Amino acid sequence: MLGIRLFFIGILASAVIGAGVYVMKLRSDNAILKSNAIKMESAIADQKELLESQKADFAEILKSNQEMNKLIGNLKNDLDDLDKRFNKKNRDFGKLAIEKTEVIERIINKGSENAKRCIEIAGGAELTEQEKNATKKSEINRECPSIANPSYIPY
Repeated sequence: MLGIRLFFIGILASAVIGAGVYVMKLRSDNAILKSNAIKMESAIADQKELLESQKADFAEILKSNQEMNKLIGNLKNDLDDLDKRFNKKNRDFGKLAIEKTEVIERIINKGSENAKRCIEIAGGAELTEQEKNATKKSEINRECPSIANPSYIPY
């Protein structure tokens, strides 16, 4: 009989010890899950912040793209105007350059200076006060008045 009692006491002790180990394992797993949940919430908050930042960047890129498209449109119009000036009435520019070398040289040099300034402005250079305030045809940059002279209104 003593053997049976010891046997049942052993089984009971094993069950109590097993239950204690199981509870400790559950507590450990619970602590790990809580830690993982905190990390996941932090990661989700970081992702939301990143998405908001990307949305703002995207809006800024769209705005810059629209400004660039407007600038390109203005430059195309200026190029068309320049083309019209060069190709008036089927003139032969080479023949004209031979006949009036000094005049053509002065015109080309002035046009080159103006075109260089147009490239600088298109690249982001600030307008000078003289360029901003130019309203007469004699004061403007004739190569790209739409970007170089915002106050100029063609008449």
